[in-house]
This record gives sequence, structure tokens and C-alpha cells, in this order.
Amino acid sequence: MSALNKRRPAIIRNPWAWVPTIYLAEGIPYMIAMTVSVVLYKNLGLSNTQIALYTSWLYLPWVIKPFWSPFVDLFRTKRFWIVLMQLAIGGSFACVALTLPATDFVRYTLAMFWIMAFSSATHDIAADGFYMLGLDTPQQAAFVGVRTVFYRVATIASKGGLVVIAGTLQKQGYPVASAWSITFLVAAAVFLALCLYHFFVLPYPAGDHSAPLDKGKGFLAEYFRIITLFFRRKDIVIIICFFLFYRFAEAQLVKMVAPFLLDSTAKGGLGLTTAEVGWIYGTVGVVALMLGGLLGGYAVYRKGLKFWLWPMVLIMHAPDLIFVYLSHALPTSLWLIGSAVAIEQFGYGFGFTAYTMYMIMVSQGEYKTVFYAIGTGIMALGMMLPAMASGWIQEMLGYKNFYFWILITTIPGFIVAALVKIDPEYGKK
Repeated sequence: MSALNKRRPAIIRNPWAWVPTIYLAEGIPYMIAMTVSVVLYKNLGLSNTQIALYTSWLYLPWVIKPFWSPFVDLFRTKRFWIVLMQLAIGGSFACVALTLPATDFVRYTLAMFWIMAFSSATHDIAADGFYMLGLDTPQQAAFVGVRTVFYRVATIASKGGLVVIAGTLQKQGYPVASAWSITFLVAAAVFLALCLYHFFVLPYPAGDHSAPLDKGKGFLAEYFRIITLFFRRKDIVIIICFFLFYRFAEAQLVKMVAPFLLDSTAKGGLGLTTAEVGWIYGTVGVVALMLGGLLGGYAVYRKGLKFWLWPMVLIMHAPDLIFVYLSHALPTSLWLIGSAVAIEQFGYGFGFTAYTMYMIMVSQGEYKTVFYAIGTGIMALGMMLPAMASGWIQEMLGYKNFYFWILITTIPGFIVAALVKIDPEYGKK
């Protein structure tokens, strides 16, 4: 056996030492690519149509990651890929900081965001597989809420903390580009520290090794065999529809929240400052999102996914009505705006637990890392396509009518929830 394929003795560590930080590292680059970049480009003067189109393309690495997920399974360990990709992500943050002052900053920063997104998508493949290898099934169910919470902590750190830093620097007189350059240097330092921490702290699960190739088959044959295994399920059409349409409304809503909060009242927005958006949407809202996710994970752990599916669908979509109210009333009270956003985000966090547990359920098997990556790739496609059009739809309809449109687009989420089949015992303690 070659040195490359030698298996290290298993080393088990308390999940609390690594599950929270793994999902902190998984959430930060995703939120920066999907949300912080929206605020960044809004500050730099791009239109809503441009922002939605450009930043939605950053979903693509998550969409296509199933096509290279077998490489993560077949070469080296999940632990190796986690540490390597965290190093690459930290470097890409630093490169965004260096390219922001350039004249053609849109092209250069988007290129750096693409590198970051590709590295982050690869990191997600390894991290999600590592989660399933390092924990048994009851632990996986118990820690769904924990991983959701710390993914939301990452959201606070990125679209809350980083946006507040950028907004505060702008208030202190720094040019927009300089303020954001400093902000991304902070992000780079934090992420490289996470990389170093995981290098020393991550466990070595017994199952974390390169997946074996079938005897007599070449790599390409094995690659396509693994990819097609997922799509041979008899219920695959329903699974794909669930992944694509459960968050169809949220995919459009979430892309336009920051522009709505930042745009002036003359444009139909709420006219908040960058720092206020960081506090309300990126901090208060995310805390509510986090609490919803934690409660959702505990609820599934106690009663199972089947019992909670419909309540989660309803609680996720009903609060979208709040944005209809905000777009018509245009309140100026930060307390009122913050409370409204918090209620909507709590519902989203609670309802998203059903999505996460269903994805874990259908990913079981010998190649669970690949299967989960395929699921998240389809999910990302379901986010990317609606989000790409959301800016154009908003500018055509205006914010008031746009949020009525969001209510209509919740219908597919209810339909796919009615179609899925779930074992009544799945997810229970």
C-alpha cells in the first residue's frame, strides 16, 4: 500500500470541538458570495438587475459541485480537503481586498469571488461528508440544530459583522472601496485562523479514507457509476423537485432584501445605512434565524421529520407577508423594522430544518458524500435561477408588487412538500 493510501488510526474528538467551527467555516464564504457581495456592489453603485445577475452566477460552483464531488471521495481524505480549501478561501478574501481599489474592480473582484466560491463548494463537499463520517445517525440528528446555529453565526459574522465594519469605516470617512478592502482583509485573517485551528483539532474518523475503485474498472467508469447511482432511485423526480422548489420564493426574496433595506424611500426602499443593514438584517435577523434553526432541529429530534414537515412549510412561508407590510408602510422605526425582519427570519430558519434533514435522508448510502453534494448542487440551482431574475423582476414591478409576487411563488413549496415520502421514525432520537 502506498504512503498516500495508508489509513491513519482513528482519532475521535468531542463533536462540540469541531462541528460548530466546520459549519462556521462553511457558512462564511457562502454568505459573503451570496449576500455581502450584494451590499458591496450596491455601495459601489451597481443596479439591482446587475447585482442580482452577477452575484447569482456565484451560485454556479455549488450547482456543478456534484460533478467533481467523486474526486473528493476518491482522492485523499475529507479532512485533507477541508484544510486545503480553507487555505484557498482565506487567500481569495485577501485577493478581493487587493483588487477592490482597481478601476475595473467588478471584473477582478468577481474573478476572486469565483475562486472563493469554487473553493467553498469543494469545502462543502468534504465538510458535509466529514459530518456524516464523524457522527452516528442519532448524533447527526442531534447536531442538525447545532450546525444550523453555527452556520447562522457565520451569517452574523459575515453579513452582520463584516457589513457593520464596512459601514462604520464609511461613516468615519473612508472611501467605499477602501472600507471594503479593510473589511475583506479582516475576513481573510479570520478564515486563515480557522484553517490553522482545524489542521490541529479535526478528528480522524475511521471511515475517512479514499473510496475504493471497483476492481477491473477505470477511474472514468467509476466516476460515472457513482454519479448515476443517485439518479437511479425510483422517486428521483420528486426528490429533485423538492430540492428545486422548496425554497423557490426565498431564493428571490433573499437576493432583494439588502437592496430593499438600502434603497431610498423615493425608490420604494427603507433608506437604511450600510451599518444599520448590518445590525438589523445581518445580526438581529440572523439571531432569529439561528433560534429558528435550533428549535427546528430539536423538534425533529423529538418527533421526527414527518411529523414536523407541514408545520415547517407553513412557518417558513407565512412570514413572507411581513415584507408586503414593510414595502407598503415604509416604517422608519429601526425597532419595528428589526422585529419584522426577525419574525420572517425565524420562520425561515425553522422551516429550513426540514430541507436539511430531507437531504441527509436521501443521501444515505456508500457514497453519501457524493449524494449529499448532488443534493446541495440541485438546491443551489434552485436558488441560482430564480435569484438571477429577481433584480429584473423587482425593477419591473417595484418593491410593493414584487413582494406580492413572492407570496405567489410560495405555492410550489407547498406542492413539493405534499409529494415527498418520509419514514415516520426518521430523525427521532
